[in-house]
Amino acid sequence: MALIDRFLGRLIRRGTLQLTDHRGAVHTFGAPEPGFPDIAVRLADADVARFIALRPRLGAGEAYMDGRLIIEQGDIMGLIALVRANAPWDKGGELKPRGPLRKALKTIGGRLGQLNSARTSQRNVAHHYDLDDRLYDLFLDADKQYSCAYFTDPANSLEQAQADKKAHIAAKLALSPGQRVLDIGCGWGGMALYLNRVADVDVLGITLSQEQLKIARERAEAAGVADRVRFELIDYRQLTGSFDRIVSVGMFEHVGAPQFETFFRHCRSLLAEDGVMLLHTIGRMGVPGSTDAFTTKYIFPGGYIPALSEIVRASEPSRLIVTDVETLRLHYAHTLRLWYQRTVEKRAQIEALYDARFFRMWTFYLAGATAAFEHGGMCNYQVQFARNRKALPITRDYMAVAESDYRSG
Repeated sequence: MALIDRFLGRLIRRGTLQLTDHRGAVHTFGAPEPGFPDIAVRLADADVARFIALRPRLGAGEAYMDGRLIIEQGDIMGLIALVRANAPWDKGGELKPRGPLRKALKTIGGRLGQLNSARTSQRNVAHHYDLDDRLYDLFLDADKQYSCAYFTDPANSLEQAQADKKAHIAAKLALSPGQRVLDIGCGWGGMALYLNRVADVDVLGITLSQEQLKIARERAEAAGVADRVRFELIDYRQLTGSFDRIVSVGMFEHVGAPQFETFFRHCRSLLAEDGVMLLHTIGRMGVPGSTDAFTTKYIFPGGYIPALSEIVRASEPSRLIVTDVETLRLHYAHTLRLWYQRTVEKRAQIEALYDARFFRMWTFYLAGATAAFEHGGMCNYQVQFARNRKALPITRDYMAVAESDYRSG
């Protein structure tokens, strides 16, 4: 217990963490403070304290999944929020290894895991997106938008915020009827169908997920627009053609840093001379970093969250012009809290689909992601690109006008 006592004693100052070890001894860290949760946990065996202290994020996640870290007061969302709120990114807080050698080894190992050939990319996508489709129905909105929503009011429903996200993105694409649009990483087809409906454009959506492809095609058929909204199972690197607009929402996180320049080079080759591209991605505030071990192992193998500098730098050799950048700081935190709430409410159904260990893994993932956006270094970036400096109006007014029109239907 000495190692974890020192770790928690240094970290937990605001809010309280009561830890009961396997012998029943109680250790208390921190002090009550308004706005900070009070959490009580119990360790089920003699080794779990060392197991967590040596690799806090992965160790805590696996101990919680395996029932060795038991929460007796509060929940996993509260526990992770307490830890992360005591080391906020904005004030220099850091939970990762500090030694330069350990940081270098972690970075190198992460880059090797992000090489992401076409075959590896498809396997990585299947790991997450080809889960039982009923799982996503239980916590996503009806349109199955599995990316950051856009909250014009934090009190808005998930459905409203996801509809507003689609309008926000569509407005930045400066669409005209009859244009050809490419949706890279189209998910279950919601964005492609929306753009066709509100802007009268033809859309090709591409994915590497068999399950997403099947549902997206079914939705296009049901809407009677399969001739104008098509979906294909293909890697972006293998696609040819010319498109007036390219949109990519929540896919860039799976590209991997070694492939960033390839991604932008191929997007430029697909974009018409007067074309416009909108990239919506989770981003890292500050300098480049590395993907944590829990996410790599259990959630998004091969994934990497880019710093804004990495996005811009990778686009420069292709001479894509950055025409607009927006940072969404808290929108994903609001989104994730609603996903977490729905997941907890549907615990019985999720455990029936998988088991209790999977449910604990999924809630740890959602809770950790929420804390990363509320207290850590994560945000969302929307970056607009063009090949031609004259392709768009010289002020941003057109975005507000179009967004208002889309929201009003």
